Amino acid sequence: MTSRPSIALVATVLNEQPRLASWLGALDAQTQPLDEIVLVDGGSDDGTWETLQKWADRRGATVIRAPGAGIAEGRNLAISHTESEIIAVTDAGTRAGPCWLERLVNAIAEDVDVVSGFFVPELATRWDRALAATTLPDARDIDPERFQPSSRSLAFRRSWWDAGVRYPEWLDYCEDLVWDFAMRRAGARFRFVPDAVVEFSVRPSARAFALQYYRYARGDGKAGLFAMRHALRYVTYGGAAVVLARQRRGELVVAGLLGLAYVRTPVRRLRDRDRERGVGWRSTVVAVPLAAGLRALGDLAKMVGYPVGLWWRLRCFGSLGWRTSWRRISPEGVVWSPAALPRGSRQPTSSPAGESRAARP
Repeated sequence: MTSRPSIALVATVLNEQPRLASWLGALDAQTQPLDEIVLVDGGSDDGTWETLQKWADRRGATVIRAPGAGIAEGRNLAISHTESEIIAVTDAGTRAGPCWLERLVNAIAEDVDVVSGFFVPELATRWDRALAATTLPDARDIDPERFQPSSRSLAFRRSWWDAGVRYPEWLDYCEDLVWDFAMRRAGARFRFVPDAVVEFSVRPSARAFALQYYRYARGDGKAGLFAMRHALRYVTYGGAAVVLARQRRGELVVAGLLGLAYVRTPVRRLRDRDRERGVGWRSTVVAVPLAAGLRALGDLAKMVGYPVGLWWRLRCFGSLGWRTSWRRISPEGVVWSPAALPRGSRQPTSSPAGESRAARP
């Protein structure tokens, strides 16, 4: 009989006092025993740190105060204080189902290095429902082969981190997406477990949502991600502006039909989720314009954020900025050769010896 691997849970925290008790309570309720828990506080000033200390004393967890640390730096710092073979990662402010961690850990097998769970929004209000329909897919919409998981619901073999595939500390947003890409590029094998679920709250206001999507797009610009997707967004909205300025009936009709097609997916999600929850069709209809408006707001926020990220990359890397992307930047933010981690190369999945090439600038 083989013994189970040791398991550590890590997370970063910053000013989560309103949702902290729910999050910590969900961790206490996990059916999967944990060998280590390490939480990094990025400098909370709302009572979060004090609550964490009391909880850690009772639970036997390690809490580290690191004012100013970003999410990536905090995760790397937390992992560096563990010794377990399996690292589970989540976000403060979420609420994990009781079997969340057990389902993740059980899915890690000989041919699996990373297990990603899923995340679902709380749908208490019309705002929640409309924003979730705009931004979040359903589990049935996910293609496991192409899914790039959020680190709010994730577990992986620690040996990959030891080998040098770490969270990129030079990124303030999109850090988990770049980590996904780096792991896949290095040869890690992923598995999607849709019933390993955590719940979370969507942004509470239009301003908070726009800022979130601005930061996501700025992260894309910094990392050199999705250039064609962002370019298409500028072309689409630029074309729409031209059509509105020309005021030609035929063009307006075509533009309107294309606009309806563009919001088809959010409307379908809203309808299906409302049906599942027993929400009346009138409430669904009323929420449709809100969902459409939020989609446009998110696009505009991205259009502002992406060039800001590009400009950051140019300032940081000078003439190399246009040709530099996450593939050529080490986790510490140093440009390195694209040959440093060949596509498809396999990193060790147990007891890695020495420093990984991925960690070398």
